[in-house]
Amino acid sequence: MKKIKISTVAALAIFAAVTATCPGCVSDKPTAGILPKPVEMTPKGGGYFDMNRNVSLLFSDVSDTDRRRLLEFAGRAFGDSADKSGGKIPVLSLAIVDSLPGFDSDEGYVMDVRPDTTMIEATSGAGLFYAMQSLEQLADQNGSKVPACHVTDYPRFPYRGLMLDVSRNFRNKEFVKKQIDAMAMLKLNNLHLHLTDAAGWRMQIDRYPRLTEFAAWRKGGTWKEWDNTYCESTDSAATGGFYTKDDLREIIRYAADRYITVIPEIEMPGHSAEVLAAYPELSCTGKPYKHHEFCPGNEETYEFLENVLDEVIEVFPSQYIHIGGDEANKDAWKECPKCRRRMAAEGIKDVDGLQSYLIHRMERYLNSKGRTLFGWDEIMDGGAAPGAAILSWRGPEPGIKAASAGHPVVMAPGRFCYLDGYQDAPSTQPEAIGGYLPLSLAYSFDPAPDSLSVDVAKNIKGVEATLFTEYVATDDHAEYMLYPRLLALAEAAWTPQVLRDYDDFHARALVMNDRLASDGYNVFDMRAEVGNRKEALEPVEHLARGKKVVYNDCAWSPNYPAAEAATLTDGLRGGWNYNDYRWQGFSVDSTDRALDVTIDLERKEKISYIGGEFMQLCGPDVWFPRKVVISVSDNGDDFKELKVIEREPKEDTGVSFLDFSWEGSTEARYVRYQAFNRSHFMFLDEIVVR
Repeated sequence: MKKIKISTVAALAIFAAVTATCPGCVSDKPTAGILPKPVEMTPKGGGYFDMNRNVSLLFSDVSDTDRRRLLEFAGRAFGDSADKSGGKIPVLSLAIVDSLPGFDSDEGYVMDVRPDTTMIEATSGAGLFYAMQSLEQLADQNGSKVPACHVTDYPRFPYRGLMLDVSRNFRNKEFVKKQIDAMAMLKLNNLHLHLTDAAGWRMQIDRYPRLTEFAAWRKGGTWKEWDNTYCESTDSAATGGFYTKDDLREIIRYAADRYITVIPEIEMPGHSAEVLAAYPELSCTGKPYKHHEFCPGNEETYEFLENVLDEVIEVFPSQYIHIGGDEANKDAWKECPKCRRRMAAEGIKDVDGLQSYLIHRMERYLNSKGRTLFGWDEIMDGGAAPGAAILSWRGPEPGIKAASAGHPVVMAPGRFCYLDGYQDAPSTQPEAIGGYLPLSLAYSFDPAPDSLSVDVAKNIKGVEATLFTEYVATDDHAEYMLYPRLLALAEAAWTPQVLRDYDDFHARALVMNDRLASDGYNVFDMRAEVGNRKEALEPVEHLARGKKVVYNDCAWSPNYPAAEAATLTDGLRGGWNYNDYRWQGFSVDSTDRALDVTIDLERKEKISYIGGEFMQLCGPDVWFPRKVVISVSDNGDDFKELKVIEREPKEDTGVSFLDFSWEGSTEARYVRYQAFNRSHFMFLDEIVVR
């Protein structure tokens, strides 16, 4: 960091900005490069504030801590190369005030840019910091000369977050700090670290050294290559790692200097195979490599978790402590004597209630330490802990339910916020876990739409972008998945919905993406975007479009209903993502039949083609059918088989599509389409009849 001269008497800092230019920026449109978009920005004719000259930085009622942070930012952002051209020195005034008109957020600010003086007022150091982020963007895009303007700005939501999964593939502290810098630029204020999962424990816990001697290490390199066992840290083939407490304190201080809170996640009761491999007595069977879930009937489980949380709380000052709570497989609990005794003693009727019991105990413990329990939306199963905060990932609906019950909620639905999916045509992208989340879809997310009542909307506290890293092995790949999609969610978290416009955002995102690239981040090239699958771009006309579909003793998955009974004949083809509300999902039951539907064409038609295209993405267990049967009928009862298509399952990488169809010549009123599989999901978007 460059040094800045500070006058201890007048509390002045003298600094100068480095000249910067930005492709595509227009000097008479000073909002072009500001992201997230400010609430209000009014250009004022008559010159510019020249950051290319020496500038006097004047503080008023700013605490020593905030002053230090703001000076450090000024040094990083604007440098200290002295301009010797002479003339009157412009002043940048930063003042803490009791209140500001028009809003009550303590992260907002008012900025008035004039040729001789730029005045910034806020009610907190964070507000001043965010104003300086905006000022830096304006300076960057206008060759260090900020056009005169007036800005009133404040966030839509108090919680604006990013989750980094450092368990599946470990990231060192320098990588984390680099992302904190980008978060600060985007006015994000919460970093959620997914520190523990089956793939590796990542935090030093003094009382349980085997967590970092053994459970943090594996052979095989990446998560995808991992064989689900662990190894000693001394093994020459060991890969992995962990943060010491000093590492984490360093990250926390670094984040705090950028007004970012770091929230730890310690998974329980599921996703905990690494703990149970190191301490198998905490599982239901007492054996390693058998389960991923703690035994909630075992009192030693609670002793372990409380001891771990004590050390977590010692390091992390965050109000929220995230305890996971998602995707627990509870089958072992049904047979475990300790769990059955616990259920009987506590009057618990089922295993969902047993998970709820564990979560409630952890909440009471955290509350006793002055902290708030935070968890994925599954912690509501069996009854949510009364004061818990909810992170809603299975769609907006669980979050709305939790908000309706009075819980503080952060929205992170996978369809909009999970950045581990493809951001462009899969064939053009590095391998991903699946799905398709382009920049436009991420930007379209409204965390609290107007349809919600005021009482519900007030409990939705913000947005979190989420990067799980099962298929993201390298630092470069992680940044590629983050940027520019993190920009879209940052604007969703900061900017009022009524001011958001994708075309306007896209222009500003190009500027910011270029800036990130010039700062050494590995970003997705927005200018080379291919876009959605061509079949999804236009509706398809065919004989069955709009016709009634009868589901013959089968049903779509409640998690993937698409347009429900209208899906398979609505004329809308699916895109790259099975979660795009066009692909309908079917899970196979014990009968081996996942799909059996009949379409009534309403009259006898001449038919030359009947077909449906399926998606395959083996990572999340989405497969092509092993058999499809296509039949027709005149009366809806007596069907004639036109074709039986059989195909042996074949695993592949990436997403692929395959048409299962018949071509020929026939006449019929009714079309029956059946698809069979074993123990997998199938996804179909449309049954086309020509």
